[in-house]
Amino acid sequence: MLIKPSHYGDDGYVIRWWRTTIPSNSLAAVYGIASDCAERQVLGPGVDIDIDAIDEINTRVDVPALLERFKRNGGFGLVGLIGVQSNQYPRALDLARQFRADGVPVIIGGFHVSGCLSMLDGRAVELDQCRELGVSMFAGEAEGRLDAILRDAAANRLLPLYNFMDDLPGIEGTPVPFLPKRYVERTLGLCTSFDAGRGCPYQCSFCTIINVQGRKSRFRSCDDIEHLVRLNWAQGVNKFFITDDNFARNKDWEAIFDRLIDLRENHAIPLGLMIQVDTLCHKIPNFIEKAKRAGVTRVFIGLENVNPDNLAGAKKRQNKVTEYRRMLLAWKAQGIMTLAGYILGFPADTPETIRRDIDIIKRELPLDIIEFFCLTPLPGSEDHQTLWKKRVPMHPDLNDYDTTHVCAPHPKMSEIEWRAIYHEAWALYYSPEHMVTLLRRAAASGLPMASLIKMLVIFATTVSLEKVHPLDSGLLRMRHPTELRPGLPRESAWMFWPRFAWDVVSKHAGIVMTIGRLLRVWLTIARDPKSAAYMDQALTPVGDDDDATLDLLTKTTGVQAAISHQKKVAELTHAVHAA
Repeated sequence: MLIKPSHYGDDGYVIRWWRTTIPSNSLAAVYGIASDCAERQVLGPGVDIDIDAIDEINTRVDVPALLERFKRNGGFGLVGLIGVQSNQYPRALDLARQFRADGVPVIIGGFHVSGCLSMLDGRAVELDQCRELGVSMFAGEAEGRLDAILRDAAANRLLPLYNFMDDLPGIEGTPVPFLPKRYVERTLGLCTSFDAGRGCPYQCSFCTIINVQGRKSRFRSCDDIEHLVRLNWAQGVNKFFITDDNFARNKDWEAIFDRLIDLRENHAIPLGLMIQVDTLCHKIPNFIEKAKRAGVTRVFIGLENVNPDNLAGAKKRQNKVTEYRRMLLAWKAQGIMTLAGYILGFPADTPETIRRDIDIIKRELPLDIIEFFCLTPLPGSEDHQTLWKKRVPMHPDLNDYDTTHVCAPHPKMSEIEWRAIYHEAWALYYSPEHMVTLLRRAAASGLPMASLIKMLVIFATTVSLEKVHPLDSGLLRMRHPTELRPGLPRESAWMFWPRFAWDVVSKHAGIVMTIGRLLRVWLTIARDPKSAAYMDQALTPVGDDDDATLDLLTKTTGVQAAISHQKKVAELTHAVHAA
């Protein structure tokens, strides 16, 4: 049994939806490996391995029913808690506790366990709770290792810890991420995922990926990717989220795009892709053009901030603010929707500077969707390790380490101020006026309007109505009395179900109003014969005088020093070439 836990919302109930927006790549990866183990009969001839998968963010974990299944099987089996992040760790332990009480073996893996073992002392951040419950821990990646885990579980000899952090496997030729369609159908748009590569060479201090997947990049082959695309297309699935932290730094990006282009143009597989890239990928010849032909419709960019001082402080030096407009316009020229992550709470941030910067972004950057996050010292990151070593007090509840809560002190903002400006940021960017601007820019750029409206509805309403991040969102929030966090007072059924029904009706009334407002704007734009000629400051082509006229390059913190440094480097480079 493979379970990808969710986490608890501010109301104490598990965050779960009828349909979700983001597929779980961890679940797909382990399911693919487990399926390969079953096909090879790693437990011996005639011993079948029955695999079931639950992504709790879209499927209720009915523990009593699952325990009954184990009993019918003589207690023979294993529960794997898959891809557990720090904010999901409390929920994972609550699930594990129920299975362990019935003697069912449980193993837990994911970024929390791997990150803590990689960066801390092996016992910090509640890892001892696993030992106390008799839950085995798995650190690292499962390719080539799951055979042994299954054999140990079958023989009732699971070790307390399997630590492969010093031996990250190659992934070329290994079983590819895959989920049967019955699981994929629980995501909006019938979308699944895969990783074409793992690891990242950069050193961002807030990032856990570099300390869990390593700084040395490892890649799947073009044959691997064609195989997984065909596997999914055979069951009618053609939309993929490529989860690589930075696909543009995959050494085989062009060969992969060429293979996907061939599948799309010559084999009639109507691919729809979302990828993640850095802010300099537009400088790679043909990258954006081939992305379009391969089927990329959305691209997520780790913008993070518009202040060079903040980026430098977080060791995100690869981001060049001076290139932001050029990069975004290059994607917009291909009609590809841009989504950007933006972190609030860097040391130089104040509520005033954040408001100023969001206003600049709205006016001067041709960005479609922005996702706000609170700078969070995630266990497994350098930021967390630094604070942990200095014994700086951090928020004790791991459930809040979801990048939407304040978990550490800030030099210029109180917790109340930081929390308030985080929520205000969403309202500032997704104001009714700015959403009209975004739709006008989309019409002028050839961006699919229906697709943008869907995204705007999600990002404009989720935080205010559901109090969760849009990446944790979906369609129709589900709750069940059994999913309340232990220790909180339970409501009677007479209170719970009427309140749940009213909650659904009232919130969806707000969503319907937002949809109606955006559809009316769309109709107005569609009737405007001048809509294709719309132009504003953000859509204006990059000019030589931008560094003197744009607030992005004159008013953000540290930008003048960054521009001077860039010009000096250019001058020295020109001098060397001239010589």
